[in-house]
Amino acid sequence: MTRPIACALALAIATGLAGAAAPAAHAADKKPAMSTPATQNNPLFADSPLPLKYPQFDRIKDSDFAPAFDRGMADQLKEVEAIANNPEPATFENTIVAMEKSGQILNRSLAVFFNLSGADTNDAREKLQSDYAAKFSAHGDAISLNPKLFARIKSLYDRRSDLGLDAEGMRLVERYYTDFVRSGANLSEAQKARVKAINAELATLGTKFSQNVLGEVNASAVVVDTKAELAGLSDEQISAAAEAAKARKLEGKYVIALLNTTGQPALAQLENRALRERLYKASIVRGSRGNEFDNTGIVSQVLKLRAERAKIMGYPHHAAYVLEDETARTAEAVNAMLGKLAPAAVANAKREAADMQAVIDAEQKAKGEPSFKLEPWDWAFYAEKVRQARYNFDESQLKPYFEMKNVLENGVFFAANKLYGLTFKQRTDLPVYHPDVLVYDVFDADGKQLSIFLADMYARPSKRGGAWMNEYVSQSKLTGNLPVVANHLNIPKPPAGQPTLMTWDEVTTTFHEFGHALHGMFSNVTYPRFSGTNVPRDFVEYPSQVNEMWADWPEVLANYAKHYQTGAPMPKELLDKVLAASKFNQGFATTEYLGAAMLDQSFHQLPADRIPEAKDVIAFEEASLKANGTDFYAVPPRYRTTYFSHIMGGYSAGYYAYIWSEVLDAESVEWFKENGGLSRKNGDWFRAKLLSRGGSEDAISTFKQFRGRDPQIEPLLKRRGLTTK
Repeated sequence: MTRPIACALALAIATGLAGAAAPAAHAADKKPAMSTPATQNNPLFADSPLPLKYPQFDRIKDSDFAPAFDRGMADQLKEVEAIANNPEPATFENTIVAMEKSGQILNRSLAVFFNLSGADTNDAREKLQSDYAAKFSAHGDAISLNPKLFARIKSLYDRRSDLGLDAEGMRLVERYYTDFVRSGANLSEAQKARVKAINAELATLGTKFSQNVLGEVNASAVVVDTKAELAGLSDEQISAAAEAAKARKLEGKYVIALLNTTGQPALAQLENRALRERLYKASIVRGSRGNEFDNTGIVSQVLKLRAERAKIMGYPHHAAYVLEDETARTAEAVNAMLGKLAPAAVANAKREAADMQAVIDAEQKAKGEPSFKLEPWDWAFYAEKVRQARYNFDESQLKPYFEMKNVLENGVFFAANKLYGLTFKQRTDLPVYHPDVLVYDVFDADGKQLSIFLADMYARPSKRGGAWMNEYVSQSKLTGNLPVVANHLNIPKPPAGQPTLMTWDEVTTTFHEFGHALHGMFSNVTYPRFSGTNVPRDFVEYPSQVNEMWADWPEVLANYAKHYQTGAPMPKELLDKVLAASKFNQGFATTEYLGAAMLDQSFHQLPADRIPEAKDVIAFEEASLKANGTDFYAVPPRYRTTYFSHIMGGYSAGYYAYIWSEVLDAESVEWFKENGGLSRKNGDWFRAKLLSRGGSEDAISTFKQFRGRDPQIEPLLKRRGLTTK
């Protein structure tokens, strides 16, 4: 099973035009902070002395961030002004390379801050996000809308063929020019002023949206009065629910925490139908209840501002603006691909629903009770029953073979060793921001250190939902940096002394996220702008989805799928059932994903004068699902608009990217299989032609170099069982 939805990849944190995926900051009207003993000792003011510039988590305090932001913004603006006002004619070195080297304090501070805010936020960090969101946006605008700087960049762009640059240098000039133009460099002064105001407001609204999502996930946790109501959960899950209640000072009760998706894991196990309904409804209304976390007003305003900005930039809508710079290029191309998949997905989902309804009818008849209609809160529960009947296994049979650290070290790392020659050594001498974080040195096949890798696997109230990869330090030959990368999951932490046993979904997520990590680790580019995962959003998920294939590869699975108590390997007949069930429930999985992806496009393909008001956001969502043909009542979208963090953040008009990338992924899996699978030869080819290139080449060109042809959709349709029969 692939993971087109769970991952919300954390894009590179950078400012200015050297990465530009996170809000950049501005302090044009501020003086640099006065030097005090506290600021002089600020660990963010200089590169970390730890290996590979690994962050000094034990020394960095929340009070260090604001001074670092202020000084970092001021310093970078001085650097930019010096570049823009240089009396010498513009050259690649004195303009483009100088920009790549600028903003070191700010880049370093933002990398640590935004990563910590996602993985382990607190009141101080949330306040900093709110206080600085507009400043960061304004800082980026002060750089990208600087007319003198743009004039120098344009002069280089206009004569780029005469500069004697290598291919990466040529592409860097072209990307700088494109980035500045897409930021509004060619606009009138009045238009620039309006774009700056829009960007600042969007930054503030985006921060508030994400904080509301996390706040309501925690506030909406379902409180259960008795253990009997939790029938179907394992003893470990019940103990964890009791611990969660105790942490909330609800002794004797039980708390089921929510994940950010519409569906909740416990729905597959809870026998109490009334509790399943409570849990589902608590999930589905988040962000639209009229309480302090209501996001409908934010959604409406964000959509209006994005549409207005797109119009100023000369585009019919926000999606057109976004997609022009992705591999998809146009909204029409995205609509055509999603539209081709939707009918087959919904048809499959309806067949799956009919199978489940038959189980319900039979069970109720056997009890002598009236039947009931399958509802969304019933789907996961009865899907598991159908799975058991059809394939004679359930998730509880698998979990004892998937102890978390064993999966990581003897599964994920083992596959990386076989494919790429990597070796890993855990180290405990480096500081971590949370005791649960694991740290590993990563060595290349020649024995030289390649990277440092952090694994942050457990869920906690201070951590945002989903799974993602981020970089604390990005590779660059210009800076001499080697990568420090991290993976984050949200696996429920068991009670003390109990093993962490993973679901198959969590196992494949672990492989998926490490695919992102490999993309960062293998980066072999000169310029920070192109490092690692700085590629189009509809390409960035592709390498990670390919890495999922090794989760059930026989040699890999045999190395890690061992019983946590006895060490016995997973029985072959159980593995065979797992593989046979790989297309099971794919109608549901694809439909819930497409519902969200097409909803994203529906909102962002609206012109400014058709954006719904806050009171109409949910009604528009319902109408959109119907118009797109994904409104099958039993399968809600994976995210409803008011907690759809992807599209309020870096994936606006880009949630289609997961399945767009999966087309490339399915093609690549076929290539690996055709060429012998798990081998150094295959791994080295994939690394050399694609994983090491970052954004230094056109994304689809790197795929063609690896695969030898244009991508085709048929392998994806085959994988997902998306037939119309």
